[in-house]
Parts: sequence; C-alpha cells; structure tokens
Amino acid sequence: MSGWRTSAVVAAAAVVMASVAGGARAADESPWEVRLRAVYLDPYNHSDAVPGLLPSDAIHINNKWLPDLDVEYHFTPHWSSELVLTVPQSQDVNVAGIGRIGSFKHLPPVLTVKYNFLPYGTFRPYVGAGYNLTIISDVNLYVPGVGTLGLNKTSTGPALQAGFDWKLAEHWFLNADVKWVRLHATVNYAGDPVTQLQINPLLFGIGAGYRF
Repeated sequence: MSGWRTSAVVAAAAVVMASVAGGARAADESPWEVRLRAVYLDPYNHSDAVPGLLPSDAIHINNKWLPDLDVEYHFTPHWSSELVLTVPQSQDVNVAGIGRIGSFKHLPPVLTVKYNFLPYGTFRPYVGAGYNLTIISDVNLYVPGVGTLGLNKTSTGPALQAGFDWKLAEHWFLNADVKWVRLHATVNYAGDPVTQLQINPLLFGIGAGYRF
C-alpha cells in the first residue's frame, strides 16, 4: 500500500475512533446543566426628550451586580436551551439636573436557544438568541414640582448571548457569558405617556456550572 494511502487509512481510523470516543463522552453527560453566576448589569440608558422639561438621555438607572441562576437542557450535543432566572432587582432612577427621583423593581427571566460549537471539548464556546419578559413592580418615582410618575408593568423583547464553558473537572465548569437584552419602559404621568426609556442592558456574567 502506498504511503499516502496508508496515511489516509490511519487518518480515517483516527476520525472514527474520535467519533466513537465523542459519542461515549456524550452518553456519559446528562442533558441537564445548572449555573450560578455573578452578573454585572450595564444599562444603555437612552430616553426621549420631554419638550420644555428634559433633554434626551436625561433619565438613568444604576449599574449593579446581581445573582443569576440558569438551567440548561441539551437537546443534542450542539443545540440546547437555557432559562435564566434571578430575584426581583431594585434599580435607582436618576434624572440629570434633579438627582435621584426614586426606584422600581424588575424581574427579567430570559429564555434562549444556544448553539454549542465544541460540545466535547475542554473549551466549549456558544452563541444564543431568545426572548426576554421583564415584569416591573414597586414603582416609586416622584419629581418635585411635577408629581408622581409611573412605568408600564411589562417589557418584552429579544435577547442575544455569547460565552463559553471551561471544563475544570468531571462535572464542573467555569462559565463566562455576555448577554444583550432589549428592555424598555414607558414613563407616564397621570396615565399619559411622557417619554420612552430604553434600558437595553449588557449583562456580563462569571460563575460556575455543573453538568449532571
């Protein structure tokens, strides 16, 4: 057998053996994975101008760290779905030239579908896209000389993500993740809309994952 043919046979055998080994690894891993992350919320903070009262981008909510728990189910080695959960988060609201005008709470669960590029590797990068439903509650906003302001109760929109798992041990992973979430709130006064606040945060997460 010529040298190149021998090399081709050896290469093909190596691919087959790698596929069998990869299948064995896949069989050993449960489709369920959970992660606990610390997430830094960095809002975009764009707001429309209020004629005669406020310029554009005058309303801001604060940056903050928050806890993040997610549950992921792997349908196939490459495709999975992730549900991101946390507890209601309190945010301060500030207005340029006025200062803090109050706070509100939001609960922002996110559901994404992910593509995992290297499902059997030590380094396992992924990208994802999905949907965000944010529930807004405990709104307490007051502008001196104007009165009490309100916010809409829900916000929906797309979500995008990218990140990776780094395998540390048989079941344990280090995880780094970044998400963009469309989150918007209509500010209203006496029931009438006043301005639209585009929060649209970037969420930078770092934490640990456990694959059952």
